[in-house]
Amino acid sequence: MKSWRVTGILLTAILSVVLLAGCQEKKTVAKGEGEYETLNLKYEGSVGTVTYPELAQDLGYLDPIKLEWIGNTISGPASIQNAATGETDFGGAFNGAIAKLIASGAPIKSVIGYYGSDEDTFSGFYVLDGSPIKDARDLIGKKVGMNTMGAHHEFVLKEYLWRNGLTEEEIKQVTLVVVPPVNTEQSLRQKQIDVAVLGGMLRDRALEKGGISKLFSDYDLFDSFTAGSLVFTEKFIKENPNTVNKFVEATAKAIEWTRTTPREEVIARFEAIIEKRGRKEDTETIRYWKSPGIAEKGGFIQESEFQVWVDWLEKSGEFTEGQVKLTDLYTNEFNPYKEEIDKK
Repeated sequence: MKSWRVTGILLTAILSVVLLAGCQEKKTVAKGEGEYETLNLKYEGSVGTVTYPELAQDLGYLDPIKLEWIGNTISGPASIQNAATGETDFGGAFNGAIAKLIASGAPIKSVIGYYGSDEDTFSGFYVLDGSPIKDARDLIGKKVGMNTMGAHHEFVLKEYLWRNGLTEEEIKQVTLVVVPPVNTEQSLRQKQIDVAVLGGMLRDRALEKGGISKLFSDYDLFDSFTAGSLVFTEKFIKENPNTVNKFVEATAKAIEWTRTTPREEVIARFEAIIEKRGRKEDTETIRYWKSPGIAEKGGFIQESEFQVWVDWLEKSGEFTEGQVKLTDLYTNEFNPYKEEIDKK
């Protein structure tokens, strides 16, 4: 299977990464051994949802470090590009997109998993009831709406098409359409797209209304897995190891808090966070939250969670064999559950 290409915008952003990353500056605080190098972390959020770093801050796990929200994103590739170029201090994306950006020269490294799929929390590809689309081959000539190109949903879709015997030329005839997640369900119901990628709370709300059916999901293809990670630049990690350690520890603890706390209490906490931050967001979708969807305790990153996508990129021709070393993609050195998991 030959290579499929990212957009020109992504390529342009990648070319700027190495040049801009070296110019990053960060205000620091006077420190001694074990103290935090900076007490402020810039980041992007997501409309109507609560990220694990945001939850960690609200629970007090991140103190005295504070998060500085600079806006929202719907694109993982854009999020990690912004981290790489210094627009933000950290970002998050699908592991395959992280591997591609690092392969292109971006000096970033994954430090903790932050989203994934399980039987309760997954991304599904949905069609309207009565749609003529019944299998992979029916997608030829059809439009599939997703949040961004070159990330999780595109990889999953092409894996589904490839597993079901479509050629590269046939896969190219499946049109990908970028649609903001909050508008995807409406676009499907108005028949602006033929297939909608719906995940988590947005998916459950759409299913509750009825009239749509699942074609397949990432969970159907891969079972439970952590799909994406949070990243910092290598420069930031080197200059701010204590801050990064605290960030990962706090985020890992927040993930486990959602895993061990009654669902109703988690949802109530999410709603309170959204209301307190005053961004004029709807809290309706947060009520459909079910699980963290992260395979390992505390977002610990397993080698296989990157290996599967590196193999895919080699198979598709995006990477040459051995082009990317897994050790360049992630580290678990800051994860507080590392010792516990290593002993398994």
